[in-house]
Amino acid sequence: MAYSPSLSNRPPLFTLRTVASTSASFPPSSVKISFASFPCLRTRLRLPNSYTVPQFRVTCGAGIAEINETQFSDAVLKADRPVLVEFVANWCGPCRLISPIMEWAAQEYGDRLTVVKIDHDANPKLIEEFKVYGLPTLILFKNGQEVPESRREGAITKVKLKEHLDALLESVSVT
Repeated sequence: MAYSPSLSNRPPLFTLRTVASTSASFPPSSVKISFASFPCLRTRLRLPNSYTVPQFRVTCGAGIAEINETQFSDAVLKADRPVLVEFVANWCGPCRLISPIMEWAAQEYGDRLTVVKIDHDANPKLIEEFKVYGLPTLILFKNGQEVPESRREGAITKVKLKEHLDALLESVSVT
């Protein structure tokens, strides 16, 4: 009798099992992952039976306010000075990467502009209205209007952000 392997008889490659946290915090600060059902992978990668993967959250520093759709008009469109709007999401790696740079910008330019943060997932109307296709997205507003050439998508270095903001603030102060 010839051997004929069947896909239905094969065990799964591995089972990923998450264990609920006993803490009542939401969102959870970490997720526990178990590799107990796949010891070969655990041994090859030199992993323990289980380990905890931290959950990250983009938080605002003292100089950055997080606003939503209902606050947008008052905080951005009716503002008496330029407002730099940062569209971010908790799951966005580049958003977390530039978070300290944005806090620096809020402190550095605090006398000349306001920096606000908008959560992409919680504000779909703003995302659609301003056609935010990539994250993070930075847009400068003045007198209720988007400043031409002010939109930037993706991570940015501190030096490039400084050059960008200096050029924008110089152009909006002239007009």
